[in-house]
Amino acid sequence: MVAIALSSIFGAETDDDFDLSGAWKLSLLSELPIGTTGVVESLELPGEIQHHLMHMGFVPEARITVVRRAPAGDPTVYSIDGFEVALRRDTAKAIRVREYEGSNTR
Repeated sequence: MVAIALSSIFGAETDDDFDLSGAWKLSLLSELPIGTTGVVESLELPGEIQHHLMHMGFVPEARITVVRRAPAGDPTVYSIDGFEVALRRDTAKAIRVREYEGSNTR
């Protein structure tokens, strides 16, 4: 989306005209594969739920690792701030994360 906006502003013909190597790729927490680590960027949840999750460690710049998923795929267990939390897919879809620059293995 950023590249599209930049190309329309600066008249670039293709996305190849821009070097976005320093840009972070944001993902939804629910999309991360098991064993990967992400860094929390934002929570797009109703106030009470967001407040509750922030008290459990879901704050910007916190590292979160996908530990395991239930056999049916929902909920998923995440490791954050030294403990494990299970979140439903709908909740995890409202949490934006970026790739952790360190190792992606646990």
